[in-house]
Amino acid sequence: MKEILREIGMIARALDSISNIEFKALDLTKGQYLYLVRICENPGIIQEKLAEMIKVDRTTAARAIQKLEMNGFIEKKDNEHNKKIKKLFPTAKGSDVYPFIIREHDHSNGVALAGFTESEAETLFHLLQRVRKNVETDWEFVKKGNKRNY
Repeated sequence: MKEILREIGMIARALDSISNIEFKALDLTKGQYLYLVRICENPGIIQEKLAEMIKVDRTTAARAIQKLEMNGFIEKKDNEHNKKIKKLFPTAKGSDVYPFIIREHDHSNGVALAGFTESEAETLFHLLQRVRKNVETDWEFVKKGNKRNY
């Protein structure tokens, strides 16, 4: 069963590629839609929490956030208690694009699960959650500068 992660990777890359092509007309590129969706769903989220949610490093998140801000999809606002912390909010442009992204997500979900019973889809969801939780443990460990033993 060594091929499971390869399959997950191929699915993720194919869907990401489709989204990047389809969202190009909206000026969203290279996975920026992932950030915009999380910001729309969590207005006021801070960059560090967003990076953790998407499972990317802070530098990668900072670049994507900067591009989203430059293209008018999001805005940063000061935290009233700590001026160093910036809260992220969707702009009107970002909020207008959000439903289109969600429709694409729902469509892709339907395509991916075509032919699955509701029970099979539910089982797959729970199994993938378990896989994610297992991987998150290593992700947290390595993110802190540690090395895994192979």
